Amino acid sequence: MTNEVEQVYVVPRRALVPGDGWHGVRTAGLPDALRVIGQLGDYRPRPEMERDPSFKQVIPYLVLRDGDRYFLMRRTRAGLDERLHDRYSIGVGGHLNPGDGGLDVGLEREWHEEVVADFTPVFRPVGLLNDDTTDVGRVHIGIVYVADAGGRPVGIRETHKLTGGFAPPVDVAAVADDLETWSRLVYEFLEGVSTRDAIIGAEGP
Repeated sequence: MTNEVEQVYVVPRRALVPGDGWHGVRTAGLPDALRVIGQLGDYRPRPEMERDPSFKQVIPYLVLRDGDRYFLMRRTRAGLDERLHDRYSIGVGGHLNPGDGGLDVGLEREWHEEVVADFTPVFRPVGLLNDDTTDVGRVHIGIVYVADAGGRPVGIRETHKLTGGFAPPVDVAAVADDLETWSRLVYEFLEGVSTRDAIIGAEGP
């Protein structure tokens, strides 16, 4: 009996990251990009896509706020990937699989799998996230969403893998060097921090 290979939603790289590409969070042209993702996306075997940079695996990436605070998570040492041990994240999300029914439905599934909450927030897309500086980043693209908890409690579901809670921006900034790359780029974007690499508000695809 063979294990079933995971199918993930992908889009041709050239459709979203043409030419030499761009780095950071891009806001302009977002409606067109979302339309392209819906029109050109397809499900393909994940092992193949991890090795093929001509495709981008689409990841809905949610940043949960409560007012100005961020839902800040820290990975424990229980995870299999030692590179992520003790690293911080402000993003909830993952791959889209057949049956998800699109970005919003896939993100809602990730929401219920990763956090404990008796509500589902409104997910608002705000930009595209790209980072080709790592092997993992070269084959993924993020659709950045924001949502507000509105004072309602939110907890971590897999407490053996993660700890976390709402934290003010100053606390996120204090651990910036230990943030996962995507989280740092998104934090800089949302806080209006200019860096040499982050391209914000560039021309859309």
